[in-house]
Amino acid sequence: MKTFPSVRMTSHYFMRSSASPALTGERQTLISKLSSRTGAMNPGLLSEPAAPVKVEKEEAAICEETSSNDECGQTKSETLPLSSHTRRRRQLKVEYENSDTQVKMESWEPPDWKRQLGHIREMRSSRDAPVDNMGAEKCYDVDAPPNVRRFQILVSLMLSSQTRDQVTAAAMQKLRAHGCSVENLLATDDETLGKLIYPVGFWRSKVKYLKRTANMLQQEFGGDIPNTVEGLVRLPGVGPKMAHLAMDIAWDQVSGIGVDTHVHRISNRLGWLRKPTKTPEETRKALEEWLPRDLWSEINWLLVGFGQQVCLPVNPLCSVCLNQHSCPSAHKISPAKRPKARSPHSPNPTTSHKLKTDPGHDSEFKDEQLKQEVDCGGSKRRAKNKLNL
Repeated sequence: MKTFPSVRMTSHYFMRSSASPALTGERQTLISKLSSRTGAMNPGLLSEPAAPVKVEKEEAAICEETSSNDECGQTKSETLPLSSHTRRRRQLKVEYENSDTQVKMESWEPPDWKRQLGHIREMRSSRDAPVDNMGAEKCYDVDAPPNVRRFQILVSLMLSSQTRDQVTAAAMQKLRAHGCSVENLLATDDETLGKLIYPVGFWRSKVKYLKRTANMLQQEFGGDIPNTVEGLVRLPGVGPKMAHLAMDIAWDQVSGIGVDTHVHRISNRLGWLRKPTKTPEETRKALEEWLPRDLWSEINWLLVGFGQQVCLPVNPLCSVCLNQHSCPSAHKISPAKRPKARSPHSPNPTTSHKLKTDPGHDSEFKDEQLKQEVDCGGSKRRAKNKLNL
């Protein structure tokens, strides 16, 4: 019988059966503990994976320690006091905000405006301007019911747009004789209503606005006018100026400054605005920034009459104005546009005095032109023929 040399199996797969009898007591105890923890039935399978189990435990412990350290570090960082640099920056920010607030609280007002306003009051003391006798405050029927009076005030304000007070007063007189109420306007046809308000500016458009406004008042406001600016500007043909004036005259409530063309023009001429404005609405906002509220109702009446009598749109009467020495626009060229050179509306400088003084300037002006043509080399016969014509 042939014998073979014994081969020693060194692989751990083959060492399980042979190594198990040689295990020491301590290793056996460790295996039994590991097997009891993992629930494994064969202790031999736990001999090698013991190290990975320990590593996993260590990794879990390290992760827990790291997370606890991060949380502690975050907590510490949140509870740490701010550095001196951060505190200085916050202090500077607070100081900047305080200084900015103080700058915003500083009120601007035009220089010497109180004395100028006093002069305007003095020039308006006679109360003989058209607005004093034919304004919206004088165009309603004092014996009518309150809602009818308020409606008539609104109608007069709507008609006064782009219209002189004299024309507005005449139209309101005809409307009151016809019956100026919401019901009567709705029952009046457009042609008849146009004849009653003619010749106010844009009378055809205003006929439509009046009918639509009366219809809206009857359906939404019970035949009365709204008592808020927001409600008034919703009405057709009613803008901010009319709304504020209606609130003041009809409801006796000051909601804003009524700025028309006179208030807009005079405020810019006197320098009562922080910067020049282009529209009456811009002027209203600029005036309300500095003008005391108790003057908002008076300023419209003062400046409108002042603009009708002294501070005219074209060729203002600066020589009789008490503010001529403090007004920055005094004795300057009128802001009205001048005709272009050589246009039909531009007079000849050499003959402008004749055009104004001599009633027979037309024929003399033609003769002078013909004589100049003759002097320039034209034929005398041609000149005589033109003169005979």
